Amino acid sequence: MDTTLRDGEQTSGVSFSVSEKLTIARLLLEELKVDRLEIASARVSEGELQAVKKITSWATEHDFLDKIEVLTFVDGGKSIDWMLESGAKVQNLLTKGSLNHLTHQLKKTPAQHFTDIKATIDLAAKNDIKTNVYLEDWSNGMRNSKAYVFEYLDFLSTQKIERVLLPDTLGILTHVETFNFITEVRQKYPNLHIDFHGHNDYDLGVANVMEAVKAGANGLHLTINGMGERAGNAPMASVIAVINDFLSDVKITVNEKALNKVSKLVETFSGFRIPVNKPVVGANVFTQTAGIHADGDNKNNLYFNDLMPERFGRKRKYALGKTSGKANIQKNLQDLGISLNDDELKKVTQRIIELGDKKEVVSQEDLPYIISDVLDSDTIEKRVVVENYVLGHAKGMKPSTTLQLKVEGVLYEAHAQGDGQFDAFMNALKKLYKIHSKKELPKLIDYAVRIPPGSNSDALCETIITWQREKRIYNTWFRFRSNSICN
Repeated sequence: MDTTLRDGEQTSGVSFSVSEKLTIARLLLEELKVDRLEIASARVSEGELQAVKKITSWATEHDFLDKIEVLTFVDGGKSIDWMLESGAKVQNLLTKGSLNHLTHQLKKTPAQHFTDIKATIDLAAKNDIKTNVYLEDWSNGMRNSKAYVFEYLDFLSTQKIERVLLPDTLGILTHVETFNFITEVRQKYPNLHIDFHGHNDYDLGVANVMEAVKAGANGLHLTINGMGERAGNAPMASVIAVINDFLSDVKITVNEKALNKVSKLVETFSGFRIPVNKPVVGANVFTQTAGIHADGDNKNNLYFNDLMPERFGRKRKYALGKTSGKANIQKNLQDLGISLNDDELKKVTQRIIELGDKKEVVSQEDLPYIISDVLDSDTIEKRVVVENYVLGHAKGMKPSTTLQLKVEGVLYEAHAQGDGQFDAFMNALKKLYKIHSKKELPKLIDYAVRIPPGSNSDALCETIITWQREKRIYNTWFRFRSNSICN
């Protein structure tokens, strides 16, 4: 069961709109193919009600209504009325799974609580609403009031319910406790359908889910990108990969290839950013950075494991930076259909290492620019070089520039003011140009600054400048490091 739209929406700062909830619900059921969705909490807001109405209307048309579930409360029938208005047909009833919560939050005895629960279940059945029951704080209940938990489960065994939902509400369990506690429940109540709802406060969510399945849990509650309160819930993508690769006797229907697509959409709608190193869906998890790894991939895939990116609709990448080495660069060149000889490859590798040392980000799209810059630089005659310049800006005074320009080996210097620092620089350049060539500097007509198409890198920029002298118009073209000029 995916609970991104209910428990995941309890992530701090996250609120999905009506249309976003419907879009995510459709993707989860139609493309990711999860079995059930928990989409909302009853009585939260008018917006929540409208979202559930939209989803149940769509689900009814597509025969998914029995897969749509809503969190409800023991509240004298108010949640049931809300369910009837929303069109939902399955309630996940929130009840107390530890004596501590029952005593201090509800201030009731077990018998009183059970009576209220039975009334809610019976009312739901009369209105053709199926019931699953959450045992909130069940994990603490098993640690500290096990007798109460089993007394409660004895009672639930007599009720007309579909599933018992066992949450590690505060994310306190270790994998050993999860296995032992689920095993106890499974052995004592072999006919109950048991769901495990894991949180990730100790970063044990995936491990606990794995142990819950091994202990006999029938269902799992997961969220896209591990969204949820505090440290979040057990993440869908990691759990699916673990089950498919390590629990061969368990069969699931979730479509691995859709995981990345749904993950990115939820990231966009929620604003909850995916860490780049998050397993399966993180930006970097299928990126080899070290050159030795790329070299090993060329030699019988020495650094591959079962988490092949193609399983999840992704592709392996080879990062470019100071640790890349020639093998990484060759992998990227192959993708671009470019071939270099050994000497050329050595020069390009050295330039990428230089950029990496300066913490520049280099992408595959930068490679043609870098190749052109490195391999063409030796053929370019540098007749004019800006040797040095000083920019000055003081209160009450116009900005000024002192500029040193070397033209064909001869050093020239000029000072100028302007309406801004760039204007002052250009005025100084005009002075020097006139001194050297006895002509006016061509008039700047237009210019464009861009990074390589498709790149998200800050390593290189390209500038095309259009000039005019008298009636002649011509272009000049530059490539350079962005941090030194573009900024």
